[in-house]
Amino acid sequence: MADPRNYQTRMANTGVQSGIVIDEGLRSYMLKVYNLMALGLAITGVAAFVFFQLATTSDQAAAAATLPNGTLLTSLGVALYTSALKWVVMLAPVALVFYLSFRIQSMSVAAAQTTFWIYAALMGLSLSSIFLVYTQASIVKTLFITAASFGALSLYGYTTKRDLSGMGSFLVMGLFGLIIASLVNLFLASSALDFAISVIGVLIFAGLTAWDTQKIKGMYFEADDDVVSGRKAIMGALTLYLDFINLFLFLLRFLGNRE
Repeated sequence: MADPRNYQTRMANTGVQSGIVIDEGLRSYMLKVYNLMALGLAITGVAAFVFFQLATTSDQAAAAATLPNGTLLTSLGVALYTSALKWVVMLAPVALVFYLSFRIQSMSVAAAQTTFWIYAALMGLSLSSIFLVYTQASIVKTLFITAASFGALSLYGYTTKRDLSGMGSFLVMGLFGLIIASLVNLFLASSALDFAISVIGVLIFAGLTAWDTQKIKGMYFEADDDVVSGRKAIMGALTLYLDFINLFLFLLRFLGNRE
C-alpha cells in the first residue's frame, strides 16, 4: 500500500515548483515592462536634447529670433516654439497615446512597440521646450530625484500585500480634478493655485506609481501567449512611463532653476 505521506510530499513539491515557475514568469514579465519603460524614457530624453540643440544656436548671425531670456532660436526653433506648430507638437503625443490605448488589442506586438517608440520620440520633441525654461543642471538633478522616488514607489507597489485599488480610484478622481484646475488656471494665472496644483500633482503621481505597479503586476497571467503578454507589457510600460514623466514635470516646478 502506498504511503499517503509520499503523495502529500509529491503534491507539496509540485506546488512549490509551480510557484517557482509563476514567480519566474512574473519576474520576467515585470522586467520586460521596466525595460520597455526605460528605453522609452531614454528615447524621450535623447529626442528632447537633440531637438533643443537643433532649435537653438549660440551664433548671433545664424539666429532667426531671440527669446526674452536671451536664447537664440534657429528657424526650426521659431517654428517649434513660437509658431502655431507648437500646438501640433504639444497635442501629437496626446493623440498617439489615445490611438495606442484604443487600438493595441488589434495591433501586433511589433506594431504596438513601434508606436510606443514613436510616441516617446514625439514626447521628447514636446518636452524639449523645458530647456528654454530651466537650467540643464537643475533638469538633470530633478531627473535623478524622480528616478529614485519612482523606483522606491514602484518597489512598494510591487512588494506590498496591501490592496491599493481603493487608493487608486481616489487618485484617478484627483487626477481629473487636477486637469480641470490646470485648465482653469490657464485663464486665472494664479501663483497660489499653481503652487497648489504642483503639490497635488506630485502627490497624485507618487500614489499612481505605486498603484499602477500593483495593477500591472496583477495583470500577469501565466497562461498568456506571447502576443497577449507582449501587449500587456507595452501597456504597462506606457502607464509607468506616463507616471514617471508627470512626476518629473511636477517636481521640476519645485526644484528647477529657471534660466
